[in-house]
Amino acid sequence: MAYRIRSLSLAAAVSTLLSAGALAPASAAAATTSTRSGSAPADFPTSVGAQGKARVTAAVLDLDGTGRTPAVYGDDAPYDTASIIKVDILASVLLQVQDSGKALTAKERAQAEAMIEHSDNAAANSLWRRIGLAPGLKAANKRLGLTATQGGPDVRWGLTRTTASDQIRLLRAVFDTGPAPKAGSGPALGDTSRGYIRTLMSRIADEQSWGVSAAAGSEWALKNGWLQRNTTGLWDVNSVGRITTGGHHYLVAVLSDGNTSMKDGVALVERAARAAVTSTTAH
Repeated sequence: MAYRIRSLSLAAAVSTLLSAGALAPASAAAATTSTRSGSAPADFPTSVGAQGKARVTAAVLDLDGTGRTPAVYGDDAPYDTASIIKVDILASVLLQVQDSGKALTAKERAQAEAMIEHSDNAAANSLWRRIGLAPGLKAANKRLGLTATQGGPDVRWGLTRTTASDQIRLLRAVFDTGPAPKAGSGPALGDTSRGYIRTLMSRIADEQSWGVSAAAGSEWALKNGWLQRNTTGLWDVNSVGRITTGGHHYLVAVLSDGNTSMKDGVALVERAARAAVTSTTAH
């Protein structure tokens, strides 16, 4: 079964994020390139055609392989999440629901579905408050195994900072089919919660068929994020999800910023996804 992709209109998504407050330029965080030896060119951004001030990092994990450490291509530095944080918000909500022993309310279910399937920002605003803003995200991420994600200030969830490798940790909590973790260790989402997130990520709006799906053969499930910085006019463009190609399932996270346009950012993310998956499959 092929997974389908949909999303909210670009203008509406940007408008809501901008209304949350002025977007400061991304910090120039230094990080060590953590590519697998021999698995990628020395300068991954240049090799995939990053232009001007654009940065890009990709991370890939073969779910059918023996390891659980992703190959990371480029500097594993922090980027703004934009709307990919919505997967993390939903995971946080579901952890809280599990703890309560109850189910999502009808209203929460409608908000969750709008937030993931249509990238609805009003729904994200409500669920962000529901989890307790950045402190609630931090508490959930500790249980989910994330170590390098910092929630955005106040209501500005789109300014959450994350790394490509941390996004793989989040995707593992949702998609990994390895042995179930022992109580109190590893990803904490139950099977029902994991299945719910997977289902929503497989029903995203048709017009958002770009991103890590460019590296897929037959199936994909994803969430994309995009945001124009009002201080520079440059674009953050991100894509995370699970793809199937060559009979293997891969978790893929591609983060980018400094793109001169939305179109350029999408093209860069797709080139990076294809290059990273191809390089990973070759090893």
